[in-house]
Amino acid sequence: MEGYKVKRYGVPARRYCQTLDLRHDPELIAEYQRLHGPEGIWPEILQGIKRAGVLEMEIYLLGKRLFMIVDLPADRSWDDVMACMARQPRQAEWEALTARFQQAAADARSEEKWQMMQRIFYLYPDK
Repeated sequence: MEGYKVKRYGVPARRYCQTLDLRHDPELIAEYQRLHGPEGIWPEILQGIKRAGVLEMEIYLLGKRLFMIVDLPADRSWDDVMACMARQPRQAEWEALTARFQQAAADARSEEKWQMMQRIFYLYPDK
């Protein structure tokens, strides 16, 4: 494992981390991965994420557990960015499609499914 590159932004940024569990079904998990790959994700979803102000978004998978990292400009609020994303073309359709893979109520909103995580450790760089 070589690790993943970390991007530096020209503006101060804030990082948010969330988790969500998928249904325990290897076929559904494989399809969920395919949907989030280069050939599966809809262009409108990628454009909407960027249009809402997200600097970078990553999703990691371990078993059925998802871990998402979202970097936003420090002057943008999480709630404002998520509300903007919700209004983007095809976002509601994407949420409905992906809901069948997720271990949550089918009618749950994104913020009800993805649970915000608390950072409990950070290696502070020398000053």
